[in-house]
Amino acid sequence: MADKTILITGGAGYIGSHTNALFCERGYETIILDNLVYGHKECVLGGKFIQGDISDAELLDKIFTENKIDAVVHFAAFAYVGESVSNPSKYYNNNVANTITLLDAMVRHGVRNFIFSSTCATYGVPPKMPITEGTEQKPINPYGASKLMVERVAKDYAAAYGIKFCIFRYFNAAGADPQCRIGEWHNPETHIIPLVLDAAIGRREAISIFGTDYPTKDGTCVRDYIHVADLADAHLRAYEHLASGGECQFLNLGTMKGISIRELICVAKKVTGVDFAVKEAGRRAGDPPELVGSMEKARAVLGWTPVHSDIEEIVSHAWAWHKKLYGGLK
Repeated sequence: MADKTILITGGAGYIGSHTNALFCERGYETIILDNLVYGHKECVLGGKFIQGDISDAELLDKIFTENKIDAVVHFAAFAYVGESVSNPSKYYNNNVANTITLLDAMVRHGVRNFIFSSTCATYGVPPKMPITEGTEQKPINPYGASKLMVERVAKDYAAAYGIKFCIFRYFNAAGADPQCRIGEWHNPETHIIPLVLDAAIGRREAISIFGTDYPTKDGTCVRDYIHVADLADAHLRAYEHLASGGECQFLNLGTMKGISIRELICVAKKVTGVDFAVKEAGRRAGDPPELVGSMEKARAVLGWTPVHSDIEEIVSHAWAWHKKLYGGLK
C-alpha cells in the first residue's frame, strides 16, 4: 500500500487526526495539510505534516506534483453554527470557495478520489426520524448551507471531470481514541460531551440544558452520538470503495440511537463519579428537537457498522482523554 498516498486536509483536527492515525496503522502513506487554526500538530500520529491552507493553489500544485496522491480526504472546514450565522462570509469563503480551489487542483493533477465531510446540518429540521439519505435537505444556517453547496459542487465535478466521491453526512461526532492518544480538543468548545465533562472536571461551574420543553421523551433535545473511531473506519472503507471502482455515494453516518441531553448527563455522572451542577435554560434558536441518523445505506454500501455505539463507552473514552488533556480534577 506504500504506493498509495492519501492527502488529508484538516488532518490535525478532531476527526481528521483519528482518520489519519487509522490510515497510517493500515499501512498507507499520508500527507496532512492543516493550517492549525483549530487543529493541533501534536495530534498528528503519523504521515508527513505540512502547515498550509487549501486556499493556496500554488502549495496544492506543489503537493500534487511532488507526491503520487491517490485520494483526498477533506476535513478542512469551519464548523461553528453560531459563528456561521454572524459571519457567513467566513464560512462561504472557506468551506465553499476554498474547497473549489482544492477540487480544481485535483482536476489539474488527475486525482479522482474525493472523500468529503458533510453534515446532518444539511437536513435542517427533518420531519421524521431516522433521517435517511432521501430526507429533504433544507439547512437552516450558513454552516449547513455551505456543506450542501459543496455536495452540489462535487456532484457537478463528478459529471464534468470524472471526480469520484464519497460524501458523509455526520451526526454528533463524540468520544476519543480508545488508546487515549488523541481526542476532542477545541477552542472554543461547543460539543456537548466535552462541555459536560468540563463541569465534571471543574473547568466550569455547571452544565446548562438549553430547552426542557421539546416534544421528546424527557423534554430535552435528542441526538445521535457516533464514536470518532467509527467515523475514521468509515473514511477508510470509503477510500477502499472508491479505489476499487465503487460508485459515488452520499451516506449518513449515525447509529440510529437517540440519546437525550438528560440521559447523556446521567451517563456522564455515572462514568465520572462526579455529581456536577446542572442548570436549565431556555431553548436556543435553531436547535432541532431530534436528530437521529439511519446507517442502513452505509452498512449496505461499505459494510460499515459502528462498533463503539454504546453511549457509556463513548463517554468513558472521552473522559479518559479529558483527564489526560486537563490534568485531573481541579
